[in-house]
Amino acid sequence: MPYRTLDPDMILATAERLEHRIADRFPGRGLSRVAAEITALCRSVRAEVAALAPPILWLRVVLVLVILGGGAIFLWVGSIVPLNQVGRQAFASVEGVEAAINTALLATLGLMALVRLEARVKRQRVARGLHQLRSVIHVIDMYQLTKDPAGLAPDLPPGEPAPRREMDEAEMSRYLDYCTELLAITGKLAALYSQAVPDEGVASAVNDIELLGASLSRKIWQKITLIDPQPARRKKPVPE
Repeated sequence: MPYRTLDPDMILATAERLEHRIADRFPGRGLSRVAAEITALCRSVRAEVAALAPPILWLRVVLVLVILGGGAIFLWVGSIVPLNQVGRQAFASVEGVEAAINTALLATLGLMALVRLEARVKRQRVARGLHQLRSVIHVIDMYQLTKDPAGLAPDLPPGEPAPRREMDEAEMSRYLDYCTELLAITGKLAALYSQAVPDEGVASAVNDIELLGASLSRKIWQKITLIDPQPARRKKPVPE
C-alpha cells in the first residue's frame, strides 16, 4: 500500500527540492546551510531505518544459544544430582517448594528480559536519532527567531543592537514559510522511526517530536499572518 506508509526516498527528494529552492531564493544565508544539513540527515535516517526494520539476526542467534546453554546446564545438573538422593523430606518441606518457585520465576523473568533485548537495542538507536532531530528543530527555530514582522514598519528606527533588516515583506514571508517546511520534514523523519520500530515507547517519543515541530510552526505562522505586503494595485479601467 504506497499511501499507507512513508517512503524515505520521497522524503529525501522533497528535502532536496526544498534545499534547492532555499539556496536559489536566499543564497549564502544560514537557512540554506540548515536545509543542506537536513538533506544529509534524510540520507542517514533512510539508511538507519532500513537497518532497523529487519530483525537483528546476530542478537537472535545469541539469544537462542543462551537459552540452549541454560537448558543444557539444567539437564546436566539434574543428571549429576539424582532426585532420589535429595530426599523426600526436602521436597515435602516448605523451603524446597519455595526454592523451586523462586527458580522458576527467575528463569521466566530472565527469559523475558532476553526476548525483549532486541527491542531495547532498537529503542536506544531510535533515541539517538530522535535526539538529532530535536536539536535540528531548535536550530530552525533559532534562525526564524530574529525575523520579526514588527521590524518591517517604516517608522521604526533601527537600533544599534537590533538585527539587520535586509528583507521586505514578501521575502520575510517566504523565509518563514521555508522554516515551516523544514520543520515538517523533520517531523516526517521522526515518523520513519516509528514506522520501522512499532514500539509504544518509540511512538510516544515520535509524538513529542511532532508536537514540538507543530507548536513552532504555529508560532511561525502567527508571524506570517502579521506580515501585510501591500502590492501595487492595478488601476481599474475607467468606463468611457
